[in-house]
Amino acid sequence: MMNHIDLPSLAPLLPEIILALFAIVLLMAGAFSDEEATPTISIMAIVGIIGAIVAICLTTPGQTTFDGAYIVDGFARYLKILALIGAAISILMTIGFARHQAFGRFEYPVLILLSAVGMMLMISANDMIGVYLGLELQSLAIYCAVAINRDSTRSTEAGLKYFVLGALSSGMLLYGITLIYGFTGATIFPDIARVLSDGDASLGVIFGLVFVMAGLAFKVSAVPFHMWTPDVYEGAPSPVTAFLAAAPKVAAMALFTRVVFSAFEPISTDWQQIVIFLSIMSMVLGAFAAIGQTNIKRLMAYSSIGHMGYALVGLAAGSPEGVTGVVVYMTIYMITTLGTFACILGMRRADEGMVEDISDLAGLVRTKPWMAAAFTLLLFSLAGIPPLVGFFAKFYVFLAAVKADLIPLAIIGVLSSAVSAFYYLRVIKIMMFDDPRDRFEPMAGELRTVLAVAGAFSLLFFLVWTPILSAATAAAQSFF
Repeated sequence: MMNHIDLPSLAPLLPEIILALFAIVLLMAGAFSDEEATPTISIMAIVGIIGAIVAICLTTPGQTTFDGAYIVDGFARYLKILALIGAAISILMTIGFARHQAFGRFEYPVLILLSAVGMMLMISANDMIGVYLGLELQSLAIYCAVAINRDSTRSTEAGLKYFVLGALSSGMLLYGITLIYGFTGATIFPDIARVLSDGDASLGVIFGLVFVMAGLAFKVSAVPFHMWTPDVYEGAPSPVTAFLAAAPKVAAMALFTRVVFSAFEPISTDWQQIVIFLSIMSMVLGAFAAIGQTNIKRLMAYSSIGHMGYALVGLAAGSPEGVTGVVVYMTIYMITTLGTFACILGMRRADEGMVEDISDLAGLVRTKPWMAAAFTLLLFSLAGIPPLVGFFAKFYVFLAAVKADLIPLAIIGVLSSAVSAFYYLRVIKIMMFDDPRDRFEPMAGELRTVLAVAGAFSLLFFLVWTPILSAATAAAQSFF
């Protein structure tokens, strides 16, 4: 006779359910419609994301379901809303792009929705199996999105590279999870922490931790697991690159933070050494490897690697201030990155189509002064030049490192930031002082809006700084 099975309450999963239902309905609608329906499907996808954000705001913090494998706390709510905003803006920027570049594929917004479901599961994962499932759902959707332009050899090659290397990282992650389960007998994060706090971690657990962190480092493009990033950023269609550089990075960094603080807090000295190594390598390579780049998307790939290194500085601190710094950093990084990609998506000429060489920005201040001004603000912010918002992002993570007595790490971060300012300034010099090239086509209204908001945020961030900092501080307290 079968025992009665108590189904878990699905209320905490309402945002994921909403997005999944929207993805299924829009997939069917797109399959039975022509290409002209793509903008409508994109708008409905954004409506679905807004509905999920509302559902997140209505959920009560502190809920768990699936026997503790899924958790909704202040950290999850903040990072989920941030990742969903990034996904919505990525879809919005595609609408105008699709009108001019024959990118009217209804599958793209559907893939973004499915990836967003995976990101939300990652952020709320409180169990190793949940980590793997969320990560794979997010990744598989992005593999398809990267290769969505079937007529482009570059796009297909980028999708294949990302898939093969992503499969390798997934295997490493899964092997690490297996080792951890084998040596602790648990997959739920609090249970793993309880076992580790009862005694010294065995060598098998340390090996498992290394493999898990290697898999997570791949997802945030941390060195030495960054090798896919420049090729995928360059080869993928520009709207896909914009999405890839923003929302998935937020989700992966949130997952990284939750894994180390919820499951491995008792052995913090072990994982801090790994994080410090990843951080230093990412900052240094991101600073030096971008100097010789001529393609703006490859430059943004190395910039992204460097910025993940700076965010990991806060994580290495292992303190409430460090986690607050990570949350603030990812918020600022996502907004400025999306604004930067709005400029990149606006690099289009009537005779050439989309252009990606940094030299194509020559003399932009004379042909499109407002676009050059906004782009300059965003690049200065990414470089961490005061008094723009990017300076305060780096200030918070470096301050957390100093308070944690990681002064050499903070010094390396400051020096790397100074070196990385060179390639941002080089782009600005080309826009300001080189002889003008042919004028770009007018930007789509959606891109102008995103660029204007991101540029205004970089300069006038103090108007919203207090609520962002308060929310980030409250989110960090979920672990302490």
